[in-house]
This record gives sequence, structure tokens and C-alpha cells, in this order.
Amino acid sequence: MTTSGSTPSEHASERSPWSPLRQSIFRALWLATIASNIGTWMQNVGASWLMTTLSPSPLIIAMVQAATSLPVFLLALPAGALADIVDRRTLILITQVWMLLAAAALSAVTYAGAMSPALLLLLTFLLGVGSATSGPAWQALITDLVAPREVSAAVALNSVAFNLARAVGPAFGGIILAHAGAGAVFLLNAISFIGVFVVLFRWKSPPKESILPAERLMGAIRAGVRYVRYSPPLHAVLLRTSAFILCGSAIWALLPLVVRDELRLGPSAYGQLLSALGAGALIGAAMLPKFNGMASVDGLITGASGVFATVTIGSGLVRNRILMVALMLLGGAAWMIVLSSLNVAARMVVPAWVQARSLAIYLLVFQGGTAMGSLAWGAVAGRWGISSTLVAAGVGLIAGAATTLFSPLPRGDSLDLRPAADWPEPNTSGELDIEKGPTFVTVEYHIDPLNAEEFVRTMADMRRVRRRDGALHWGLFVDATDPRRFLEEFIVESWLEHLRQHERVTVSDRQLHEQIRLLHTAPEAPHVTHYISARRSIHPSDALRPAPGDPPEGTKE
Repeated sequence: MTTSGSTPSEHASERSPWSPLRQSIFRALWLATIASNIGTWMQNVGASWLMTTLSPSPLIIAMVQAATSLPVFLLALPAGALADIVDRRTLILITQVWMLLAAAALSAVTYAGAMSPALLLLLTFLLGVGSATSGPAWQALITDLVAPREVSAAVALNSVAFNLARAVGPAFGGIILAHAGAGAVFLLNAISFIGVFVVLFRWKSPPKESILPAERLMGAIRAGVRYVRYSPPLHAVLLRTSAFILCGSAIWALLPLVVRDELRLGPSAYGQLLSALGAGALIGAAMLPKFNGMASVDGLITGASGVFATVTIGSGLVRNRILMVALMLLGGAAWMIVLSSLNVAARMVVPAWVQARSLAIYLLVFQGGTAMGSLAWGAVAGRWGISSTLVAAGVGLIAGAATTLFSPLPRGDSLDLRPAADWPEPNTSGELDIEKGPTFVTVEYHIDPLNAEEFVRTMADMRRVRRRDGALHWGLFVDATDPRRFLEEFIVESWLEHLRQHERVTVSDRQLHEQIRLLHTAPEAPHVTHYISARRSIHPSDALRPAPGDPPEGTKE
């Protein structure tokens, strides 16, 4: 996890990149994760190749990749919300058992000779469900394992573990697949989950400290969606991610067919090419700090996207095994640079309270784009052929890089997302039922008419902040009898959610408040008034609806 205003390379200069490994729990989990990731890459090789023996259809074969990625598309939001509100250790333990059972079922059915395309897709999908549910929790667990100053180094080490497994796992999978069959590959993947389970089972996660009660699942999901909807910096990251992955997924979906039908080789060669992609990713990870100092994030992503586009086009045209290995090395480095840069950008534009949910939506775009892209390119390959499809995907990557022109990524030092930690608690006349709602808040400003246009323009940013942090409705009004008097009003679903709004104020938000305060001409601060619904109970979705028996809008009583 990267804090706002910094990059991994900046932190790496302050501490050794290997320092998190000095902590026994992180070291044990890191090693167990490498073993588990190796098993996962072996599983990917086994499932994709097994499907080529069960069905000749490019679309069906491409659906293996889609079945792996689709669960993230379906479960990212609830998984991200769970990772922010429940014990992450327990959540990961449950998902490890789930994936162990799914992989064991794959092995048993394959050994029994009862595997079919539909059953392979179903069990692969169930494995993906476990991975999708644990993904956001894994992303956020780092802050529980290491000191804050070591978080960025720990993130880098996790990337090394993933790419080391990607370099080794496919080769092992291809060798085992060629000599022992897909059933053995699936069995070894099941065993690989045991290490992570044992390490986390023996570790006790630190208790969470919070003044306010934890969010409920549906409320947390709504808050996450609301934040993403009103966060333009995150929009830029998600747009760039989707523009890359929709076309970048083609090579992952069609590489088994390139090996089998174009190169006329077997599963060992397929594993070697995947290993070359992983080895290239390790090279890209090693070169990334140097590249970060040479180009902006936008320039780095655009350049690496161009390289990956060239590799994709080349994969459709090259028929030499050695040249294909060289292309995969180059492609792996470009892939790593693009995705690492996007992942860091996604972390830098969101505050801690919603980070798991925002990263879950980033994963949703990434994996959902992979699933849809795999299906689309598999269908296109069935009509156009493999070579033409990969050339078209490469051209699409070049076109996608043009999104830089109208959706630049935010600079790392442009936002300060640390909690302001000094926002005053609302005054009340006594004890309130914090679950009661909705809450209606008004803020009265006095503005010089000469500054009214600037004030309204600035309040458009305030609208985004209020809606992003929990407001269901927002409005700005001017007094018809006094053009100097403006009234901001917004509705929050409960008093508790309004208290959370106060906790969510960042340093950058405080700067916006101060900018507005300078336009306020009265000697005292803008006057804030809070109103609580007089009704005994109300559902959040009813916050803006007339109560039963109220006259319709536009009528008089």
C-alpha cells in the first residue's frame, strides 16, 4: 500500500526493500504465498490445456480464462466491503479452505475420467470465487503485518512473490502435465493452499480500534460505490485500466492455441512461454524504479502499452519458438510495468477508510475486463483466425493508449489523503440514537456578490466531496431576498453515517473547506444546523421519498 504523495521507489530509498522479511510472520506468509501462487499458475496451465483436449472450440478454450476472472467481476464489491469491515484473517482462512476443496474436486474428477467442458468451467469458476473473495483482504492485510514505514516495501515483495511464481509455476505445470496429467497438477494446487492456512491460523491479527461501530455490509457496499462514483482521480485510473486490459487479455486467452495450432508444440512449450512472461515481469519489476525516474506515470504506461501491443501483434505473426520466448520476455516486462503503475495510482488516489473497496473495484475492472476480453477475442478468433485476432488486439492496445490525451492520471503529490483528524464533532442537545435517520444538514454562508460565481464554482467540488463521503442528496441555494446569503444542504442516511463523514475528512478536503471559508464574509464561521428525522424509523432508500399520506409533488393540501 502506497501512501498519498509518495511512490514505492521513494520509500525504497529510505529502507531496505527486504526489511519486511525480518518479521517472522510476514516472512512465513510470503514463502507460503509463493508456494500457493506456484500452485495457482500450475492450475491455470493444467485447466487451459485440459480444455484443448475436451473441446476444439476457441471460444470454449478462452472461457477457461473467463471462468477464472469472472468471479472478481461478480464479487468484487461485497468482497471489498467485507475486507473493510470484518476480520481479514478469518475471511482469508475461510477462502483458503474453499479453494482447497475446489482444487481437490478438480483432481478427483479428472482422475476418475469424468471431466467435461462444463464441469471444468464450473470448478474453475468456484476456484475463482475463493480467489475473488480473498483478493481485497489480501491487498489490505499488509497494513496488519508490517509497520507503516515498511508497507510499500511489503507491497513490492508481494509483487516479486507473484511474478516469481508466474516464472516458475507454468514451467512446473507444463512438466507435470506432460508426465503425470492434469489430475496431478490440480492435486498439487490443492496442497499448495495448506501452507497459507497454517501460517494464518497460527497468527492472531491485532484487534481493530474504532470509536464508531463497524459498517454493515450493504451500507459499506453503498459507501464504496458512492465514493468511486464521485472520485474523478479514481475514474482516470479505472478508465486507463479498462482501455489496456480489454485488448491485453487476448494474448493470455489465445496463447494455448498459438502453441498448439500455430507453433505445433505441446504443453511443455506452453509452460515455457508462460514462464518467459513471468521472467519478463521480474525484469520489469527490477527496472521499474529506474523508469519511474525517467518518465511520468502517463508516459510510462503509454510506452509500456506500446511495447505490449508490439508483442501481441508479433505473437500472431511469429512462428519461431526462440523468437516467441524473446517476445514473451519483452511482453512480461511491459505487462508488469503497466499494471504496477496502475496499481500504485489506484492506491494513491483513495484514503485508508475505503481502500479495500476501491482496490476491489480496481480488481473488478481488471478481472472483469479480462473475462469479457477473453470471451470476445475467443469468439473473434473462431471467425477470423488466431493470427488476425492477435493483430487486431495489438492495434486496439495502441488505440487504448490514446486515452492519455483526455484522461491523464493524477500526480502522486497532488492529493493528501491523510485524515484531517481535527474535524469537530457535531453539537447535540443530548444522547442521540446513532442509527436514527435520515439526517439533514444545512450550512449557511455569506458571500460577496462579486465572488458569487467563484463560490458556486468551488462549491461544485464541495458537492463531490459531500456525495463521495456519504451524502444521499446535495443542494446549493441563494436567498431570493438577499443575494449574499447562500445555503448548502445535504442528506445523510443516518446520524452514524454523518459522524463517519467527519472521520472521512482528509487534509485535501480541509484545504477545500479553507478555500471556501476565505470567500465567507461573516466574522463567524459558516453556521451549521443538523436535523434528525422525526419519523420513528426510515429506510435509507426512503430518504428522498414523500411519507405515506403526503400529497404528491406539485399539489396543495
